[in-house]
Amino acid sequence: MEGIPHPIPRTVEEVFNDFKGRRSGLIKALTTDVDKFYQQCDPEKENLCLYGLPNETWEVNLPVEEVPPELPEPALGINFARDGMQEKDWISLVAVHSDSWLLSVAFYFGARFGFGKNERKRLFLMINDLPSIFEVVTGNVKPSKDQSAIHNSSSKSKSSAKSRQSEPESKMVKMSPPSKDEDESGEEDEEDDEQGATCGACGDSYGTDEFWICCDICERWFHGKCVKITPAKAEHIKQYKCPSCSSKRARV
Repeated sequence: MEGIPHPIPRTVEEVFNDFKGRRSGLIKALTTDVDKFYQQCDPEKENLCLYGLPNETWEVNLPVEEVPPELPEPALGINFARDGMQEKDWISLVAVHSDSWLLSVAFYFGARFGFGKNERKRLFLMINDLPSIFEVVTGNVKPSKDQSAIHNSSSKSKSSAKSRQSEPESKMVKMSPPSKDEDESGEEDEEDDEQGATCGACGDSYGTDEFWICCDICERWFHGKCVKITPAKAEHIKQYKCPSCSSKRARV
């Protein structure tokens, strides 16, 4: 698929560098070059794929004719879905498939050149230290270099925490408001209110298949999507303040 030959990575470091180069190219396609990428994905054309190249560039092209291909192939036919959904949703979908493709290419090289358990683990840890393309495109998670600041701020005193926050991590990733089993010390009226909670942002009732998060200040519940918080991001938040409470604090 790639017109210019690229050195075949054979060590963990070389595979990781190949991964980073392809990842950079894909991120460019879905961010700074997104208009150009969008135009090239004409639904009237044949099945198209988005390729990230080791030299930090990208291209939209037809899949290789060789079967089986020399390398794992990206998602096929991304152009067909372009006009069937909102642009941001389509870009996010392509980002998810691009993340999957990058991992398949990296571990294809690992299998081809006989990486052992320790080498595969080291490669995964190096890759996992980088935000995924989906996270970069949607802005859901800050780059890893900022995570230390998040962890440092999380060490602050939690003396004002509510009794039902005895398990903060599980609270943050609930798909629905907490049940009575999760709060034996809470009042029944409060629990009943939570079971019938509505989103403090959009006003809709919760669905069992949706991620929710509770503000530790006003105790209102919100759809994660309404306040731009994902389960992954919530894992790093020790005390969540909704946009309204955050703005009130800022004005004080």
